[in-house]
Amino acid sequence: MIKTPLGKTGLEVSPLGFGAAQIGYLKTEQEHAAQILNFLLDQGVNVIDTASAYGNSEELIGQSVAQRRGQFVLISKCGIKLPDISASAWSAELITQTVDRSLRRLRTDAIDVMLLHSCDEQTLRKGEAIAGLLKARESGKIRFAGYSGDNQAAAYAATLPDIAVIETSISLADQANIDLVLPAARKNRIGVLAKRSIANAAWKDLSAQPGFYKDYASEYTQRLKKMKLDPSALGISGPPESAWPELALRFTLSQEGVTTAIIGSTNLQNVQRNIQYVAKGPLPPQTVQNIREAFARAKGRRSWPGLG
Repeated sequence: MIKTPLGKTGLEVSPLGFGAAQIGYLKTEQEHAAQILNFLLDQGVNVIDTASAYGNSEELIGQSVAQRRGQFVLISKCGIKLPDISASAWSAELITQTVDRSLRRLRTDAIDVMLLHSCDEQTLRKGEAIAGLLKARESGKIRFAGYSGDNQAAAYAATLPDIAVIETSISLADQANIDLVLPAARKNRIGVLAKRSIANAAWKDLSAQPGFYKDYASEYTQRLKKMKLDPSALGISGPPESAWPELALRFTLSQEGVTTAIIGSTNLQNVQRNIQYVAKGPLPPQTVQNIREAFARAKGRRSWPGLG
């Protein structure tokens, strides 16, 4: 799989990245998580994205692929209050302790990118959270500091000189950050990871969504129904279970400035299919424009912000 620069970091990353929230939240067995992670690395997918708050996700990664640490770019997130750390949310002390915790759980000496986990703009402007990341960077525990979030907070984060990577929601049903965040990221050479990049499979009936994803995907499901998209009319043939994710993933990767689309799955067959979709490249410009217009029409005067 081809690699491209992650903004100004100097890191080379694949267009597809693995989001490890599901393996943590859905209590995936260690052997199955290892199978998926090692398969991805074998196929050249070299971005693994997790967070301190994703259950035992960090531990599963450490147990599965620590011995292959030089083969992937490791991204985690911090700042959210954790039950086993007494410091307050977004404090420098919490961030210091969380970084140390993540290093132990991931079985590594350094994390390539550590992101602040969706704090609001006011918290960013206070500076304590970013100072905590910079302290970790200076000590060699992380290589680059970044921010995960949406809307005006993410747009502001993209202007900060010490922020090298932004992770933000971009999908068929979540297009606000295309206009709000991506321009600032391009201007400042920020690497962009697109989260929720296939809109949590919002074309599915909510009853088919696993676990807490029933609620997590509900807003996207409503938006996508209003957009009235038809993959076949947009040039994507095949049954719905393949046409929809292909359309969604290729749309996200068609956005100028998106470096990597993050996909989470506990299904090895879906992982294999996602790799095949990425290999087809971006959608034709007219198809992208048609999807953007469908979003604008469906939204109308509603506020459809980026969803975390």
